[in-house]
Parts: sequence; C-alpha cells; structure tokens
Amino acid sequence: MDIKQLEQIIALMEASSLSELDITEKDSRIHLKRELPQTVAAPAQVVQTVSADVEEKAPSKPKHSGHIVKSPMVGTLYRSPSPSSPPFVEVGQSVKKGDVICIIEAMKMMNQIEADKSGVIEAILSEDGQPVEFDQALFTIV
Repeated sequence: MDIKQLEQIIALMEASSLSELDITEKDSRIHLKRELPQTVAAPAQVVQTVSADVEEKAPSKPKHSGHIVKSPMVGTLYRSPSPSSPPFVEVGQSVKKGDVICIIEAMKMMNQIEADKSGVIEAILSEDGQPVEFDQALFTIV
C-alpha cells in the first residue's frame, strides 16, 4: 500500500465517526485507532428520563438466529457483479462456504466477500450501493 492510499484512508477515517480501523491487504496490515472527543454528561435525572423515552419509542429490532457475516472493511456494498446482473444471493438461497455473496468497493478496488459458513441466507442486513463500516453485519446464514 502506498502513502497516497494511506493518506486517503486516514482522511476517510477523520471524516467519519470511526474510532478504529483495521485493513489487511496481501502482505500488509494497517491498524488505526483514535480517541474521539468525550461528550459532556448530562445530569443523571435527565439521562434517565431520556433513556426511558427512547426505550419506549424505539422500534424493536428483528432478532436473527443465524450466523452473522460481517464486513471485513469500510467501503460500498454491491449485491451483484454489475448493475444489470442479478444479486449474488437472495433470502432463502443456499450457500456454501467460499461462495461470493457480495462485493465491497474500497479505494477503487472490488473485494469479493465470501460466505464464511455453509447454510441458507436468513436475512440481508445491508442495502445495495450503500456504505458499510468495518465489522457491520451484512447477512445472516442459518
């Protein structure tokens, strides 16, 4: 990885809310970590009131029982090899360990993401063409 790519990665990290980033590429590995500014804590009574309101109004997230396939990098997720092609996988489709399930574009490089377990796609947790973060849940496999 050259210095220009490293500068781009640092700029992307500074522009986001990421506090830690780990990139492995062929024979090199980069691990960046930064301290984010601490927010000023509100009085305990206010925090408790806000927390109670948020818990009551927050929609319940669907629980998935399957194995979660997470993003190994920051980038843009693509569910198909090209805009006119069908998606690599759909919910209910059987996959084998090593099957390509999506592509993540990072720094103009297309990285194939493979199923790390055999099974059936239970849920697709990330949208096509949208940015994904390191360690973000992409799919569940049962």
